[in-house]
This record gives sequence, C-alpha cells and structure tokens, in this order.
Amino acid sequence: MVSGGPASGRSTAQSMAGRVVPDGLRSFLTTESGSTLVLLAATVAGLVWANSPWGDTYDTFWHTDLSLHLGDQAFALDLKHWVNDGLMALFFFVVGLEISREVKVGQLRDRRLIAVPVMAALGGMIVPALIYFTLNAGGEGAHAWGIPMATDTAFVLGLLAVIGTRCPEPLRAFLLTLAVVDDVGAILVVAIFYTEDLSVPALLLAIVLVGLIVALRWFNIWRAPAYVLLGVGVWAAMVESGVHPTLAGLLLGALVLVYAPSDHKALRAGELVQQLSRDPSPELAREATRSVQRIVSVNERLQLRLHPWTSYVIVPIFALANAGVKLDGETLREAATSPITIGVALGLLLGKFVGITLGTWIPLRLNWGDLPGNLVWGQLFGGAAVAGIGFTVSLFITDLAFSDDQELMSQAKIGILAGSILSAMLGWLIFRLAWNRGAVCAPPRLPDERDVEPEPLPPVTADDHALGPADAPVTVVEYGDFECPYCGRAEETLVRLRERYGDEVRFVFRHFPLREIHPRAVPAALVSEAAADHGLFWEMHDRLFRNQLALTDADLTRYAREFGIDNPWADIDRHRDRVNRDLDEGERSGVMGTPTFFINGTIYEGDYDLASFSAAIDAELQRRPS
Repeated sequence: MVSGGPASGRSTAQSMAGRVVPDGLRSFLTTESGSTLVLLAATVAGLVWANSPWGDTYDTFWHTDLSLHLGDQAFALDLKHWVNDGLMALFFFVVGLEISREVKVGQLRDRRLIAVPVMAALGGMIVPALIYFTLNAGGEGAHAWGIPMATDTAFVLGLLAVIGTRCPEPLRAFLLTLAVVDDVGAILVVAIFYTEDLSVPALLLAIVLVGLIVALRWFNIWRAPAYVLLGVGVWAAMVESGVHPTLAGLLLGALVLVYAPSDHKALRAGELVQQLSRDPSPELAREATRSVQRIVSVNERLQLRLHPWTSYVIVPIFALANAGVKLDGETLREAATSPITIGVALGLLLGKFVGITLGTWIPLRLNWGDLPGNLVWGQLFGGAAVAGIGFTVSLFITDLAFSDDQELMSQAKIGILAGSILSAMLGWLIFRLAWNRGAVCAPPRLPDERDVEPEPLPPVTADDHALGPADAPVTVVEYGDFECPYCGRAEETLVRLRERYGDEVRFVFRHFPLREIHPRAVPAALVSEAAADHGLFWEMHDRLFRNQLALTDADLTRYAREFGIDNPWADIDRHRDRVNRDLDEGERSGVMGTPTFFINGTIYEGDYDLASFSAAIDAELQRRPS
C-alpha cells in the first residue's frame, strides 16, 4: 500500500511519524552495493582457479589445517572452516548489530512497516524450499531444502545500483528489511536442521557465557576486553557443541548496546569540548573523548568499523573459498538432469519470485501493514525477481548439507549459479519493461469510517495556495502528497478542469504528506513552500508532480535553483509548521489518505476522471442563485 484506501485502511495521519530511509540504513546500502564488484571478482576468481590447470590446488589449499596450541591443548580447523565458521561468524555478528539497531531505534520498530517485508521474507523462504523438496523428495539431496531459501544482499543491492533510478530507495530499504529477516531465518535453519553430533556440555557452556555477557550489561560494566574474551568463548563453545558458530555471531551482535542519540549527551559533550579548548589537560581530553563517543551507541560505532571489513574482505574471501566448482562437460551434463541442480535453480528463480510476491500481496490485502515509499507492483515484481540471487548463505548451507559428497555439492553450486544469474536477468527485464506500472495503493477511505465525527473544512484564506478568483462559485480543495501516484494521476484531470471551467472554479492545494509511506513527500512539500515565498508555488507544484520519481534532496535543490532559489531549506522550520498545520487541519476534517478533494466544503466521493469531476462541479454550479 502506498496511499490510504478501503483495502488498506491504515494510511492515516495518526500512523505517519516523520521518517525517511534511516542514515544507518543508507550507509548499509552504500557499503553492501559498493562491495559487489569485489564479491563478484572473488567469485570469478574461485571459478577460474577451480577450472584452471592448477585446479587441484584449490581443494588442497582450502583443506590445509591451521591449529592453535596452548600447552597440550590444540584447536584445529582447516582453512575453509576457519572462513566458514570463524570469519562468517563475524559477518553474522554485523548482521546481528544491524538487526538490533533496526528493532530498537530503526525501521523495525514500526509493526506496520515491518509486517509486509517480514511476510514477504517468509514467503521467499517457504516457497523455494517447497519447490526444492518437491523435486527431491525421497532422493539423496532431499535434506538440502534450505539452499534456495537465502537472498544475497550484496549482489542484490549491487544489481539495483546498476538499475539506478528505476529502483527507488524505498524498494532498496524494503529489500534490505526482507534480507535481514531472511538472514535470521537462514541461521535458524542452519542451527536447527543442519546441526550434527550435538554436545550438550559445550552448548551449556555457551549459554552460561552468554548469561555472563547479559550480566555485564545489567551491571553497567562496559569493558571491551571482557566482552571480547567472553564472545570468543561463546564462539569456541558453539564450535565444540556442534551448533553452527555463526549463530553465536548473530546472537552476540544482537546483544550489543544500542540507543538513539540524546540531546543531553550531545550537549554534555559540547560543553566538555568547549572546556577543553579553554583549559587543555590530558584528563579533560580523555573525558571529552569518551563523552563524544557516547553520543553514538557502541552498536553503531562497531558497525562503522566492522561493516567495511565484512563487506570488502570477509564475504569475498568466503566466496573465493566456496565458489570453486568444476564446470567441465561431464559435470554440466550431470547437473542438467540433476534434481538437486534443478531444484535449487527453480527455487531461486521461481520460488523466490512467487513467494515474495504472495508474501507482499497477502498482508497488503488483509491490511496488516504498509509499504515504504512510492512503490508500484512493477518495482515489487523486479525486487522479488532479483531476490532470487542467492549466493553467500546458499553456498554456506550447501557446504553443510553436502560436506561428505563433493559431487552433490558441485550440482548444488551449479544450481545456485544458474538460479542467481537467471534471477538477475529476470529482474533486469522487469525493471526495464514494467518498473513504473501497477500502483499498489488504493483511493482514500471516506470520513464516515472514522470513529470521530470530522470537523468542517477550514475556510480558504489568503494564506492558502489558490488558483482562480476568490469569488468563484465553486472551490475545489485538494489535500495532496507530491509523491503519491494517485495525486499525480488526478493532477492531469485537474489541469483539464481548469481549462474547461476557467474563472468559475477556484482550485486550492493543501499539504497532506503520508510521511511513513512516502518518505520524500515532506521534503518536496517544504521545497514547494520555499517556492511559495517567491511567488512560485504553482510552478514548483507542477514541476514536482512531473518528477515524482526524482524527489531526492539533490533533485529538490536543483529544481529550486532552476527557479532562482539558492537555498530552499533556509526557512525550514517555518515551512514545516505550515505543512504540519495543513496536515492537522486535514486530519480534523476527515482526510484519511491522498488525494482527498472537497468541493464547496463537502468531501468528494467520486472517481478522479474528467467526467465524474465535471458532473460534481456542474451540480454545484446549478445550485448557485440565478
């Protein structure tokens, strides 16, 4: 859903806390998509190495033992398991950090915003697994149904970066939320279904160590060495327990302290810095440094430090260690008829597309949640298709499912490569042909669905944005949102109405940005108010509606400068007050979504086509005294 409507029913002003894509989320997107080329290069390198004349050295190298000795005690793993069990635990630690941040201070706090991507992620895990299991039931690869469940965030975001403006930022945020849920589901599947030879004492030790970490937090003991030592202990205990240690990484990341920046901490830090500048001392410098650091939570500071390492180093190393599969004629012929290869490929290509699409449609249909931003079905179909790029976690589960059978492992890896490539091609085709088709939103609900009787519409004043004479017999007031696709379509009708009726109708525009659903609506409204200060509201109004898919801060600033406005954000507080005033008045008058029209103070309940609007206006004109 993008605008409020009978089917959606919840695009109300009460649920619209101001929010665009969070800074942390945007940073995550940038790092993930920027590391795609490195990951792709590592994947190609792994394939080339495994198929080169020195291909035998690939397995030999990655199965080289590396051990740690302390007296008579030794801890040994081969290089591949150091990567898969050790380095990837750090990768999932960062995933846990991101989950914790989003749940406590980010987008995942809002039940309605997470309902749709969570359901989409569940559909995108269940349907691929069912397709794979159906094709492999009773066979030697039946237990590997978890392989096509996962989406590779880095490859997906990298492809979306190539697609560009046809994939809006709210879709990237939607897919990232989906991928977070997907990662959690994959790790739970690994922990529950791919754990062998469980050691209860080692597992109990891991639980005790996690309890000690929680206790340290409870008693406000913040000593990094203690947490590092306990964290390493949890990981080692998980390795010995038989539960895959990446679960330890996810759990430890979720336990790291996170909080929203507070004005009190920022002011305190500022005071200490000023005091340091007046009277420098080592003690004051240390206190000021700590105070500045505490403005941002440990969680976010760790993400800043670790995310580039996991994205640019750890995941590419993982790809290099796991992507190497021989692609000779015999292997490809076997894969072409292998139910494992076909099941993985179809699970990624078809299962992800169908599962995510159904998982998106069902909660929207049942009014369980909302979508972020001005998304249409063409964009969601494209996102569902590219989510079939399953690489990192799919290879991870492949290694666990077929650790004792290299032939079956090769067939699964070929299925992953084929399914991922075909999913990327399908997504690119959809974004190419249907990226702007199929609006998800529905017309607004009517005021009689509210529990509170709406107030009369505030009268039009000189402060309103109006076109037409003040004494016109008919006044049409629109509560609109510059990012709403229905408002954009209705604008075409309004232009024709102005041409048809001339001075007989006065048109008024009032702001009603659906902040949670259309993250660029508020900045667009603020820029239109900046233009109004220069007598250019309607010129900016028309420009914004013509460019609904290009409303970034850079776009809005460029539009303003084209109208001779150097800094459209200079008086942002006053403009925000004006937008909020329109919003509050609209809520009290019964506005539930966008666009909502009033004709001579009465809400218009008809369609937005020229004939329906004209009939309503003609009826008002006939009522005027002769």
